[in-house]
Amino acid sequence: MHAQLIDPKRKASREGVQRAAHKIAKILPPTPLLPIEIDGRTIWCKAECLQPIGAFKIRGAWHRLSDLNDGEKAKGVVAFSSGNHAQGVAWAAKKLGLSATIIMPENAPSAKMDNTAALGASIITYDRMTESREEIAEQISKDTGAIIVPSFDDPWIIEGQGSAMIEVSAQLSAMGEGIITHIVACCGGGGLASGSALAQPDAHIIIVEPEGWDDMGHSLRAGHVIPIGDNPPYTACDALQTLRVSDRTLDILKECNADAISVSETEIEDAMRLAYDKLRVIVEPGGAVALAAVIANKVEIIDNMVVTLSGGNVDAHHFAKVIGA
Repeated sequence: MHAQLIDPKRKASREGVQRAAHKIAKILPPTPLLPIEIDGRTIWCKAECLQPIGAFKIRGAWHRLSDLNDGEKAKGVVAFSSGNHAQGVAWAAKKLGLSATIIMPENAPSAKMDNTAALGASIITYDRMTESREEIAEQISKDTGAIIVPSFDDPWIIEGQGSAMIEVSAQLSAMGEGIITHIVACCGGGGLASGSALAQPDAHIIIVEPEGWDDMGHSLRAGHVIPIGDNPPYTACDALQTLRVSDRTLDILKECNADAISVSETEIEDAMRLAYDKLRVIVEPGGAVALAAVIANKVEIIDNMVVTLSGGNVDAHHFAKVIGA
């Protein structure tokens, strides 16, 4: 193993994404790549909602935790998340025999909180709007020596998430469909989008966020990080409620000239229904924003366009209400 690939001060790289993909292929099968025809054109949906934890976050978590040395593993890990990264870290920690503490917002979906606890993690709750999850994690790390596993601002996490697009490339090639031209990615902190950019440097990246929580879009247009302002609007996309993106993910997306789009709550629900009706998959609100942008005609459909269905961890009663069950 090259020393630079495990240096915590390094930048995420395509070589790192390829290494992450190789590691993940040893423990998990590829998630399905599902076609949907829209207006006579086919888009390819990467169904990360069908991962063992119901989201792509398992990738970055495994890449990060499996690279810890023995001393770090003995101290355990601490992470912060509304639920998908929480479950990814808890899953990886359980598989590796590590202790995990997860800091979750007190209003996180019960399905995500219950699943995280079921994987053996200890959960600490906080108020998303008045407390800093980063500060809580730093204090726990200081007190216990636990290794902090960020949800997106980390080279391992970015590389691990990008492994999804290494899989997509192989899947398209196996079907004789050629190379990926465009990637429409759900975006909170930008780990999946920036990892995808590293994985497929020739593809055009389009990030999608919920309206009012489109801080990555504002940051891309400004050229520097623009945090979410006071009193942001309601969104069902708990997975994408990032108050501040990172310079690390922003820089990667700036370098690849990524575009940014925001979608409404109604458009998101339309996408959840379409994914269920056409693909028979359950997609949570935050995992449906990329598809929402496409079906709302906010993204021009191009051949070999890949759309992320990034998560499927939605409370049953909310999903039933959306699909009219």
